[in-house]
Amino acid sequence: MAVIGITTYGGNDAAQPEFTLPRDYVDSVRRAGGIPLLISPGENRLADLVSKLDGLILAGGGDLDPNLYGGTQHESIYMVDTERDQSEVELARAAIDSGMPILGICRGIQLINIVLGGTLHEHLPDVVGDSVTHRLPPREPTEHDVAIKPETRLAEILGALEFRAASWHHQAIRDVAEGFVVAAHAADGTIEAIEMPDHDWLFAVQWHPELTAVDCPVQQRLFAELVRVAGEFRRETV
Repeated sequence: MAVIGITTYGGNDAAQPEFTLPRDYVDSVRRAGGIPLLISPGENRLADLVSKLDGLILAGGGDLDPNLYGGTQHESIYMVDTERDQSEVELARAAIDSGMPILGICRGIQLINIVLGGTLHEHLPDVVGDSVTHRLPPREPTEHDVAIKPETRLAEILGALEFRAASWHHQAIRDVAEGFVVAAHAADGTIEAIEMPDHDWLFAVQWHPELTAVDCPVQQRLFAELVRVAGEFRRETV
């Protein structure tokens, strides 16, 4: 079975430091037949780690340090974790170089984009207004419509061009990194997904498919396809 690495949240500011991850990520991989392996920030043997993985999920979490993409310190930025940022930038680069299948989710789409030279909107409401709610105040999930471009590989995987998606973010891609194409938008123009045509399997979404995958076959297909392709990658690299 395919081993899928999943990045975790850091908790160094807590009274009792800990690493955490919402269970929905783990359950979505397990339902697809994969073996989830949680990756904590600060791992310094990334080459050894990547060699044990068949696929990778870059999970959601707090905001990325704006210094990583030439951004500004907007007052809305929260939960910046320098250790996690540094660790995941290196992990993402190593995973891309390995050719393994990769799925970025929420923070993960932003991370993948800036690793390859893209930028972010520091606070989305300042750019697109409030015609689409991307999260509820102060920081709670909501849902909105997402439109997938019909000619994309993502459309083929999901088997749907429009759906309601769980959303939980206030930042988004501004400039798309070279090598990616936009695969989905929200009604306000926010980039909701990107894919890399020249990579065997590299997709990233701004919404949270893991939150609704248990009841929504469209969202679960992302994890099913990740695990399936990761299994093929495993057989090719053994």
